[in-house]
Amino acid sequence: QVQLVESGGGLVQPGGSLTLSCAASGFRLSAYTMRWRRQAPGKGLEWVATIGIPEDSGTYPDYVKGRFIISRDNAKNTVYLQMNNLRPEDTGVYYCGRASYGDRGQGTQVTVSS
Repeated sequence: QVQLVESGGGLVQPGGSLTLSCAASGFRLSAYTMRWRRQAPGKGLEWVATIGIPEDSGTYPDYVKGRFIISRDNAKNTVYLQMNNLRPEDTGVYYCGRASYGDRGQGTQVTVSS
């Protein structure tokens, strides 16, 4: 059974940083391209980052490029998202999942506000 558990969210001031974690189980993490997505209040899911196999430097949309870094530790079955220079528009619930599937966990809330 595929299970994804996101954690690490919280309240942070603009310009601050957070690192999210995604603990995966029920499948072999090393065999899948993984992604992070987010959902702002009242909006749909938005792609944030993807990391391929074997591990690459990640691909990002322009609105997070240069600020977010995705990484993975296959031995720990965990995917990470380091978020720097956060902006209020980064606020939302962040989800991880396999890139070619629709799966995701319960998400972790990130709020960027002063």
